[in-house]
This record gives sequence, structure tokens and C-alpha cells, in this order.
Amino acid sequence: MSEKVLPFTKEKLEEIIEKYPTPFHIYDERAIKSYARKFLKAFSWIKGFKEYYAIKAAPNPYLMKILHGEGFGIDCSSLAELELAAKVGMKGEEIMFTSNDTPAEEFRKAAELGAIINLDDIAHIKYLEDNVGLPELVCFRYNPGPLKEGNTIIGRPEEAKYGFTKNQLFEGYRILKEKGVKRFGLHTMVASNELDPNYFVETAQILFELVAELSSKLGIRFEFVNLGGGIGIPYKPEQKPVDLDLMSQGIKGEYDKYIVANGLDPLKIFFESGRAITGPYGYLVSKVLHIKDTYKRYAGLDSCMSDLMRPALYGAYHHITVPGKENSATKMLYDVTGSLCENNDKFAINRILPKLEPGDIIVIHDAGAHGHSMGFNYNGKLRSAELLLRENGEVVQIRRAETLADYFATLDFKGIAQFKV
Repeated sequence: MSEKVLPFTKEKLEEIIEKYPTPFHIYDERAIKSYARKFLKAFSWIKGFKEYYAIKAAPNPYLMKILHGEGFGIDCSSLAELELAAKVGMKGEEIMFTSNDTPAEEFRKAAELGAIINLDDIAHIKYLEDNVGLPELVCFRYNPGPLKEGNTIIGRPEEAKYGFTKNQLFEGYRILKEKGVKRFGLHTMVASNELDPNYFVETAQILFELVAELSSKLGIRFEFVNLGGGIGIPYKPEQKPVDLDLMSQGIKGEYDKYIVANGLDPLKIFFESGRAITGPYGYLVSKVLHIKDTYKRYAGLDSCMSDLMRPALYGAYHHITVPGKENSATKMLYDVTGSLCENNDKFAINRILPKLEPGDIIVIHDAGAHGHSMGFNYNGKLRSAELLLRENGEVVQIRRAETLADYFATLDFKGIAQFKV
């Protein structure tokens, strides 16, 4: 069981809301740091271990600076994310650039920063060489196909657009070796929001065995394997978080079996977790605007799926707390909705909650990853602010809310008067 406890009281929330109107996302610095340290400690047995935070989960420089301070690297997949890394002061091999269908300018930026470039396609070897030049360290993304099961969110690996086949790996590393590349890495990413620790042990086994085979047949030595991300979080109260120590010890067993036994030690191990690092420690805070009673009872909020689209996109569960009414004896059945002109703009369907009234504060849990970052402007909705609850209890704004001026900034109203129809 995972206990859904808030890091702030109703009174503290009311104080915050006086300064920063709802809706907003707020992150718990203390909890993020605590989990980051727990993650690193679990893999302290392996020299050179590094977690590259998947910045797509919550692309805010304040959060990345916190994690960088804990020793994390950054996993980027676009030009904007690379620029964010640079603005936080990150460079070199603390940046992992894992992209697909990649423009040349993004490869150039990654090379300029000295990032580890993780290629998604065998054809990108020539593309990279022609447009940027081959760096001294290159990594390939492996797609194990039917060898490994995916899950609901990411789908079956053999149907995914990502990665090299096994045969392409052999050909790709052979090409790199012939071209004088000396340093090699291997990566895979085959799950999303996975709660079974053994899944990641199996992934490690596949990569370690592959490293042993590639090393033996091609005469190359690998510096690292990147086991990807996908570590899930317990969105539902009855779910359990991934046991990091159990997962780590299982991976160590496979490391000893395939890497140490074949004389390939040391081999660094990397991860690129995003969701698990910040997901449980971010909250979407909203207010009830209206209660509607027709064929069903609806609680309409001042936020919508542009603030958190996972329930609409995946049918995902996010726990809801009504501060001040946690122990209320009166319970009712609600669909909790937003105001978009889309019927799937719902945070919860048939959810039993305390009796709600306009003005009630609503806190939606586990919104610290793939929450604000997946926002959009459909219906002209403006994206909300992001706040940070500091370790000392102070609350600071780390991203202001969008304004109408932001929304219209890319439109050319000056030319509309001369536009003929």
C-alpha cells in the first residue's frame, strides 16, 4: 500500500492560494531529494553509476538544478531540452541525448555540449557523420522486439518506432569500429510506469548478455549500459512502489553472471528515470467551480486536461484529496471534470469523494511528472504556474502562469488589417 499524504495542510494551501491563484502545480523539494538519494544509494555497489533524469517528465530548470545538485545527469530528446541543460550549467557526459527522427541541428547542439549521443537508427550513423562528425563515444538504442514484453503505455517493442534490431547492432558497432570510434555504450527503453522490479532485472540480463556477445564477436569494449527508465509509481493507494534495493540486487546478480564472469568489469550502469524521481512529489492544486447534477453528478474544476492530460489520454488514475474533508462521513459519487469542449476532459470518473461544494480545494496527486509538461493550449486554455515547496517551508514560483499575451504572441495581428478575403 502507498499512503497518499500531502506535504502541506489546508491552512498552508489557503495561504499559498492567496498569493498564487489556482490552478497550479506544486513540487515538494524535500521529498524529491530524499528519493534521489535513495535511488543513488541502491546502486552504490557499482562504480560510475549515474541517473540521467528524463527532463521531459518535468522540464523545469529549478527541478533540474535540485537533481543536478544530487549528482544526477539529464536525459534530453530535443533542442529545447538540450538548451535547458546548458542554461542549468550542464555539459559533457552528464548529458545523454536520446532522440529519434532527429534533425541535424539537434545533433550539432548535442555535440557542441559534449553530450553522449544515443543513436536510434542505423542510418543515423552516416547522417551524424555527414552533418556533425562522429564523436569519440557513441551509444545505440536497442529494441529487443518479441524478446521482451512491453506494457500498456509503451506498447509492444516490435511495434515501437524506436531502436536497432539485434542484427543492426552488430552491423552498427562494426561500422563504428572501422571508422575509428573507440568508446561504446548500449541502451534500451522498453517499459513505462512498470511496478514489477523483476522487469528491470530481466532488462539488465538482456543487455548484459548482449554486451558479452558483442564484445566477444566484435572485439570492442563497452563503457556503459543504460537500462532506460520506466520505473513506475503507485498511482493507486493499493499499489506498492518499486523496491529499489530488490531491483538493484537482482541487477547485481546478472552483472556478476554476465559481466564479471566474462572479464568485462567495470561496466557502468545508467538509468534515465523521470516519473519515479518527481512524479509522486508533484501536485495539481485546483478549486471546485461548479457542481452539476444531470444524469450523473459532476464536479467542475478551474483546471482542465491542459493541466494534466494523463487521465484523458491513458484513462490513468490519479488520487484526489479534498483538504479539510479527509474524514468527512458524507461521501458521493462524482465525475471530476475540466472545462474543455471535450467530453474526455475528466480527471476522475465515478470517483467516491466527500460531498463537494464550489470553492473546495482539490489536490490531485502524482502530478509531478508528465503533468504540466504535457500541457497545451486547445480552446485557448492557458497553462498554469509551477511552484516549489522548499525544504524550509517557503513557497517560490518557478514558472509563472501563461497570460493571454503569451497565447497571442506568435500571431501577426499587425498584418490582419491588410489581409484580403
